[in-house]
Amino acid sequence: MGERRQRHSKEFKEQTVKYIQQNHKTLPELAEELNIPVGTLSNWVQVHSKFEDEPFIGSGNLRESDRLIKEKDAYIKDLEEEIAILKKAMHYFSKDRK
Repeated sequence: MGERRQRHSKEFKEQTVKYIQQNHKTLPELAEELNIPVGTLSNWVQVHSKFEDEPFIGSGNLRESDRLIKEKDAYIKDLEEEIAILKKAMHYFSKDRK
């Protein structure tokens, strides 16, 4: 069967990216030394450069900006449901009662 996936800590990833950025070794050299695919190391470098303040988050966690967006989306959905209920109530109460 397949190999078990390696899990690396946030600190390990940050140290590895710093090591790469200081040009001590090339990606292929370091990948072979650490037994980590070159693509994985490349992804770590890209994520670190894109999210310098919060590059590596734990599994199942969200970045602060993603968490806020998710909260806002839930709030908007609740408001849309309230509006739909109010529209139905408005139509019900505005009918002619004879």
